[in-house]
Amino acid sequence: MNFFIEGLQGSGKSTLVKRMSDKHPEYKVFHEGDYSPTELAWCAYVSKDTYSSILKKYADIQNEIAIKSYEEDEHIIICYTQIITDIPGFHKYLEQYEIYNNRVSQEVFKNIILTRLANWNTDGNIFECSLFQNIVEDMILFQNASDAEIIAFYREIKKVLGRRDYHIVYLLSEDIRSNIDVIRKERSDDQGRETWFPLMLGYFNESPYAKKNGLSGEADMLKHFSHRQELELTICKEVFPGKYTILQSKGYKDADIL
Repeated sequence: MNFFIEGLQGSGKSTLVKRMSDKHPEYKVFHEGDYSPTELAWCAYVSKDTYSSILKKYADIQNEIAIKSYEEDEHIIICYTQIITDIPGFHKYLEQYEIYNNRVSQEVFKNIILTRLANWNTDGNIFECSLFQNIVEDMILFQNASDAEIIAFYREIKKVLGRRDYHIVYLLSEDIRSNIDVIRKERSDDQGRETWFPLMLGYFNESPYAKKNGLSGEADMLKHFSHRQELELTICKEVFPGKYTILQSKGYKDADIL
Protein backbone atom coordinates (compact mmCIF):
# COMPACT_ATOMS: atom_id res chain seq x y z
CA MET A 1 0.00 0.00 0.00
CA ASN A 2 1.05 3.59 -0.69
CA PHE A 3 -0.24 6.50 1.36
CA PHE A 4 -0.83 10.09 0.26
CA ILE A 5 -0.99 12.43 3.26
CA GLU A 6 -2.99 15.48 2.22
CA GLY A 7 -4.52 18.62 3.74
CA LEU A 8 -4.12 22.37 3.93
CA GLN A 9 -1.02 24.17 5.14
CA GLY A 10 -0.86 23.83 8.91
CA SER A 11 -3.15 20.81 9.09
CA GLY A 12 -0.40 18.63 10.56
CA LYS A 13 0.72 16.62 7.54
CA SER A 14 4.37 16.46 8.61
CA THR A 15 3.38 15.30 12.09
CA LEU A 16 1.12 12.57 10.71
CA VAL A 17 3.82 11.43 8.27
CA LYS A 18 6.25 11.06 11.18
CA ARG A 19 3.73 9.17 13.32
CA MET A 20 2.94 6.78 10.47
CA SER A 21 6.62 6.34 9.69
CA ASP A 22 7.40 5.61 13.34
CA LYS A 23 4.68 2.94 13.36
CA HIS A 24 5.80 1.52 10.00
CA PRO A 25 9.57 2.12 9.61
CA GLU A 26 9.66 -0.24 6.64
CA TYR A 27 7.87 2.41 4.54
CA LYS A 28 9.84 4.96 2.50
CA VAL A 29 8.87 8.57 3.24
CA PHE A 30 8.83 11.36 0.65
CA HIS A 31 8.69 15.01 1.76
CA GLU A 32 8.36 18.08 -0.44
CA GLY A 33 11.68 18.76 -2.13
CA ASP A 34 12.74 15.10 -2.15
CA TYR A 35 13.24 13.25 -5.40
CA SER A 36 9.82 11.62 -5.67
CA PRO A 37 8.13 9.57 -8.40
CA THR A 38 4.85 11.41 -7.81
CA GLU A 39 5.72 15.07 -7.16
CA LEU A 40 8.04 17.83 -8.39
CA ALA A 41 7.66 20.51 -5.72
CA TRP A 42 10.89 22.44 -5.07
CA CYS A 43 12.61 20.59 -7.91
CA ALA A 44 13.87 21.78 -11.29
CA TYR A 45 12.74 19.74 -14.32
CA VAL A 46 15.12 20.30 -17.23
CA SER A 47 16.28 18.85 -20.52
CA LYS A 48 19.73 17.26 -20.72
CA ASP A 49 21.03 20.25 -22.68
CA THR A 50 19.77 22.68 -20.05
CA TYR A 51 21.29 20.50 -17.34
CA SER A 52 24.68 20.69 -19.04
CA SER A 53 24.42 24.49 -19.20
CA ILE A 54 23.56 24.62 -15.48
CA LEU A 55 26.62 22.52 -14.63
CA LYS A 56 28.81 24.88 -16.67
CA LYS A 57 27.25 27.97 -15.07
CA TYR A 58 27.82 26.59 -11.58
CA ALA A 59 31.05 24.70 -12.20
CA ASP A 60 32.26 25.25 -8.63
CA ILE A 61 29.44 23.10 -7.23
CA GLN A 62 29.01 20.60 -10.06
CA ASN A 63 29.47 17.65 -7.72
CA GLU A 64 26.87 18.96 -5.27
CA ILE A 65 24.39 19.46 -8.10
CA ALA A 66 25.08 16.00 -9.54
CA ILE A 67 24.42 14.33 -6.17
CA LYS A 68 20.95 15.87 -6.08
CA SER A 69 20.14 15.18 -9.75
CA TYR A 70 18.15 12.26 -11.17
CA GLU A 71 17.62 11.21 -14.77
CA GLU A 72 14.14 10.39 -16.06
CA ASP A 73 13.74 9.61 -19.74
CA GLU A 74 15.06 12.68 -21.57
CA HIS A 75 14.93 14.95 -18.53
CA ILE A 76 16.93 15.64 -15.38
CA ILE A 77 15.28 16.44 -12.05
CA ILE A 78 17.38 18.59 -9.71
CA CYS A 79 16.38 18.76 -6.03
CA TYR A 80 17.92 22.21 -5.91
CA THR A 81 16.48 23.34 -2.57
CA GLN A 82 18.49 20.56 -0.90
CA ILE A 83 21.76 21.98 -2.25
CA ILE A 84 23.47 24.14 0.36
CA THR A 85 25.51 26.95 -1.19
CA ASP A 86 26.26 30.61 -0.62
CA ILE A 87 26.47 31.35 -4.34
CA PRO A 88 24.25 34.42 -4.85
CA GLY A 89 21.11 33.75 -6.89
CA PHE A 90 21.65 29.99 -7.29
CA HIS A 91 18.30 28.88 -5.86
CA LYS A 92 16.43 31.72 -7.59
CA TYR A 93 18.00 30.71 -10.91
CA LEU A 94 16.99 27.06 -10.55
CA GLU A 95 13.48 28.04 -9.45
CA GLN A 96 12.67 29.11 -13.01
CA TYR A 97 12.82 25.45 -14.07
CA GLU A 98 10.02 24.27 -11.79
CA ILE A 99 6.79 23.21 -13.52
CA TYR A 100 4.52 25.32 -11.28
CA ASN A 101 3.38 28.96 -11.38
CA ASN A 102 2.79 29.11 -15.16
CA ARG A 103 6.40 28.21 -15.94
CA VAL A 104 5.16 25.64 -18.45
CA SER A 105 1.97 25.52 -20.53
CA GLN A 106 -1.13 23.82 -19.14
CA GLU A 107 -0.75 21.01 -21.68
CA VAL A 108 2.88 20.38 -20.74
CA PHE A 109 2.04 20.66 -17.02
CA LYS A 110 -0.63 17.98 -17.23
CA ASN A 111 1.44 15.73 -19.49
CA ILE A 112 4.41 15.77 -17.10
CA ILE A 113 2.23 14.86 -14.12
CA LEU A 114 0.32 12.10 -15.91
CA THR A 115 3.45 10.61 -17.48
CA ARG A 116 5.34 10.47 -14.17
CA LEU A 117 2.39 8.93 -12.33
CA ALA A 118 1.96 6.34 -15.09
CA ASN A 119 5.67 5.45 -14.85
CA TRP A 120 5.71 5.25 -11.04
CA ASN A 121 6.50 1.61 -10.17
CA THR A 122 7.41 1.42 -6.47
CA ASP A 123 5.29 0.43 -3.45
CA GLY A 124 5.38 0.83 0.32
CA ASN A 125 5.63 4.63 0.28
CA ILE A 126 4.30 7.51 2.37
CA PHE A 127 4.00 10.72 0.33
CA GLU A 128 3.57 14.11 1.99
CA CYS A 129 1.27 16.48 0.03
CA SER A 130 2.16 14.88 -3.29
CA LEU A 131 -1.28 14.38 -4.82
CA PHE A 132 -3.32 17.53 -4.11
CA GLN A 133 -1.64 20.60 -2.67
CA ASN A 134 0.74 21.77 -5.38
CA ILE A 135 -1.35 20.63 -8.34
CA VAL A 136 -4.63 22.07 -7.04
CA GLU A 137 -3.01 25.34 -5.93
CA ASP A 138 -1.41 25.77 -9.34
CA MET A 139 -4.57 25.00 -11.26
CA ILE A 140 -6.62 27.44 -9.17
CA LEU A 141 -4.17 30.30 -8.68
CA PHE A 142 -2.12 30.22 -11.88
CA GLN A 143 -4.24 28.43 -14.48
CA ASN A 144 -7.55 29.94 -13.35
CA ALA A 145 -9.07 26.48 -13.81
CA SER A 146 -12.65 25.88 -12.69
CA ASP A 147 -13.56 23.27 -10.10
CA ALA A 148 -15.03 21.12 -12.88
CA GLU A 149 -11.78 21.30 -14.89
CA ILE A 150 -9.71 20.33 -11.85
CA ILE A 151 -11.99 17.41 -11.00
CA ALA A 152 -11.80 16.27 -14.64
CA PHE A 153 -8.00 16.30 -14.46
CA TYR A 154 -8.08 14.15 -11.34
CA ARG A 155 -10.21 11.64 -13.20
CA GLU A 156 -7.32 11.42 -15.68
CA ILE A 157 -4.92 10.97 -12.76
CA LYS A 158 -7.02 8.15 -11.35
CA LYS A 159 -7.04 6.48 -14.75
CA VAL A 160 -3.23 6.45 -15.05
CA LEU A 161 -2.89 5.19 -11.47
CA GLY A 162 -4.93 2.20 -12.57
CA ARG A 163 -4.97 -0.69 -10.11
CA ARG A 164 -2.05 0.55 -8.03
CA ASP A 165 -2.57 0.18 -4.28
CA TYR A 166 -2.86 3.63 -2.70
CA HIS A 167 -4.88 5.36 0.00
CA ILE A 168 -5.39 9.07 0.64
CA VAL A 169 -5.36 10.26 4.26
CA TYR A 170 -6.87 13.75 4.36
CA LEU A 171 -6.47 16.00 7.40
CA LEU A 172 -9.59 18.14 7.68
CA SER A 173 -8.98 21.63 9.06
CA GLU A 174 -12.06 22.91 10.90
CA ASP A 175 -10.29 26.08 12.06
CA ILE A 176 -8.11 27.14 9.17
CA ARG A 177 -7.15 30.50 10.66
CA SER A 178 -5.85 28.94 13.87
CA ASN A 179 -3.80 26.39 11.93
CA ILE A 180 -2.27 29.15 9.81
CA ASP A 181 -1.51 31.19 12.95
CA VAL A 182 0.44 28.24 14.35
CA ILE A 183 2.61 28.06 11.22
CA ARG A 184 3.17 31.83 11.35
CA LYS A 185 4.69 31.47 14.81
CA GLU A 186 6.63 28.30 14.02
CA ARG A 187 8.15 29.71 10.85
CA SER A 188 9.61 32.89 12.31
CA ASP A 189 13.24 33.83 12.87
CA ASP A 190 15.06 34.21 16.18
CA GLN A 191 13.74 37.77 16.52
CA GLY A 192 10.16 36.67 16.03
CA ARG A 193 9.91 38.05 12.51
CA GLU A 194 7.63 35.97 10.32
CA THR A 195 9.38 34.32 7.38
CA TRP A 196 6.74 32.04 5.83
CA PHE A 197 3.52 34.06 6.00
CA PRO A 198 4.66 37.14 4.04
CA LEU A 199 5.89 34.87 1.25
CA MET A 200 2.64 32.89 1.21
CA LEU A 201 0.55 36.06 1.18
CA GLY A 202 2.63 37.56 -1.61
CA TYR A 203 2.32 34.31 -3.57
CA PHE A 204 -1.46 34.54 -3.29
CA ASN A 205 -1.75 38.29 -3.93
CA GLU A 206 0.37 38.11 -7.10
CA SER A 207 -1.37 35.07 -8.56
CA PRO A 208 -3.42 35.48 -11.77
CA TYR A 209 -6.47 34.16 -9.88
CA ALA A 210 -6.27 36.85 -7.19
CA LYS A 211 -5.65 39.62 -9.71
CA LYS A 212 -8.46 38.49 -11.99
CA ASN A 213 -10.95 38.40 -9.11
CA GLY A 214 -9.72 41.50 -7.28
CA LEU A 215 -8.58 39.54 -4.24
CA SER A 216 -5.86 40.51 -1.79
CA GLY A 217 -4.93 40.11 1.85
CA GLU A 218 -5.25 37.56 4.60
CA ALA A 219 -9.05 37.28 4.64
CA ASP A 220 -9.22 36.52 0.91
CA MET A 221 -6.38 34.01 1.19
CA LEU A 222 -8.19 32.17 3.99
CA LYS A 223 -11.33 32.03 1.82
CA HIS A 224 -9.20 30.52 -0.92
CA PHE A 225 -7.89 27.87 1.48
CA SER A 226 -11.45 27.07 2.54
CA HIS A 227 -12.50 26.69 -1.10
CA ARG A 228 -9.46 24.53 -1.84
CA GLN A 229 -10.24 22.22 1.06
CA GLU A 230 -13.85 21.82 -0.07
CA LEU A 231 -12.65 21.05 -3.60
CA GLU A 232 -10.08 18.49 -2.44
CA LEU A 233 -12.70 16.74 -0.31
CA THR A 234 -15.01 16.69 -3.32
CA ILE A 235 -12.23 15.10 -5.38
CA CYS A 236 -11.82 12.43 -2.70
CA LYS A 237 -15.52 11.63 -2.67
CA GLU A 238 -16.22 11.83 -6.40
CA VAL A 239 -12.96 10.58 -7.92
CA PHE A 240 -11.44 8.33 -5.25
CA PRO A 241 -14.35 6.64 -3.45
CA GLY A 242 -13.16 3.87 -1.14
CA LYS A 243 -9.57 5.11 -1.38
CA TYR A 244 -9.53 7.84 1.26
CA THR A 245 -9.87 8.43 4.98
CA ILE A 246 -10.66 11.79 6.58
CA LEU A 247 -9.05 12.59 9.93
CA GLN A 248 -9.71 15.68 12.04
CA SER A 249 -6.64 17.89 11.86
CA LYS A 250 -4.73 17.47 15.12
CA GLY A 251 -7.77 15.73 16.63
CA TYR A 252 -7.13 12.10 15.74
CA LYS A 253 -5.77 9.30 17.88
CA ASP A 254 -3.17 6.65 17.14
CA ALA A 255 -5.99 4.14 16.69
CA ASP A 256 -7.32 6.26 13.80
CA ILE A 257 -4.09 5.95 11.84
CA LEU A 258 -4.22 3.23 9.22
